[in-house]
Amino acid sequence: MPTGELKAVEVSELLEKIDKIDAITNEAWLGSLNHRKREELEFHNRDRDPAVVEAAKTDGDTYEKFYGNKKYYETTARSRNHVSRWIAENGRDKIFLDYACGNGINALAAARAGARISLGLDISDVSIENCRRAAAEQGLTNTRFFQADAENTLLPDNSIDTVICSGMLHHLDLSFALPELRRILKPGGRLLAVEALDYNPAIKLYRKLTPEMRTAWEKAHILSLKDVAFASRFFDVEEIRYWHIVGYAGGKLRPLAPLLDLADRLIERVPLLNRLAWMFTFELRKRPTP
Repeated sequence: MPTGELKAVEVSELLEKIDKIDAITNEAWLGSLNHRKREELEFHNRDRDPAVVEAAKTDGDTYEKFYGNKKYYETTARSRNHVSRWIAENGRDKIFLDYACGNGINALAAARAGARISLGLDISDVSIENCRRAAAEQGLTNTRFFQADAENTLLPDNSIDTVICSGMLHHLDLSFALPELRRILKPGGRLLAVEALDYNPAIKLYRKLTPEMRTAWEKAHILSLKDVAFASRFFDVEEIRYWHIVGYAGGKLRPLAPLLDLADRLIERVPLLNRLAWMFTFELRKRPTP
């Protein structure tokens, strides 16, 4: 069978499986979740509900309490550009998965970049509705979004070519999530992880002072290089890069943002010192079948 036909059959079978996942009743779905996962669902439903976010904007103190960290993400253009390039290079003609997709920014980017099918799964039903609405508004027909448990996706073995994990691994129990990712990735499949890093004392203090912005599990499971070493049990670990060591301060000190970004470009190259980065990225590859 020609390669193109084989891929089409794989996509068809995969979408049939997702139809079955979608058919699970809400009662059964909620019953499958433990307390930690229900807390994550409730937190992210609140965090991504457009009406809740807009209402918070009418009260500066409320918005700062729950969403005040968003201003710092405005300083992350370089790491976001890295992710965008990676998606464009690794998503075209692939079965692409935005794993715990949030509002689906990366899945939508992969669809625009020419993914054969771009999937997004998330525990939050509000997030999935946001994704579906955005895909419809953009006229994208090569997407599929569905509510699922990232630690037990119910997707078929060896069904996904490429995965993006953006800012979400610290919400999961890696002892379940990493084996699940290895199970669903095809041999040779690639994954890019984008995560906060747990070494900078100033950032760790900020997290402690802003508890409403995070779940209890999230606060206790920011990733370190020990977690990357754990990932190496399941995957080949490839390029690790460090991002934004001082530049995030430009979120409040906007006139200094260009200078801080320049400083980042230099410090990010310094071994050990670069571990003070706010974020890091690393690639994982499923070992090919012998």
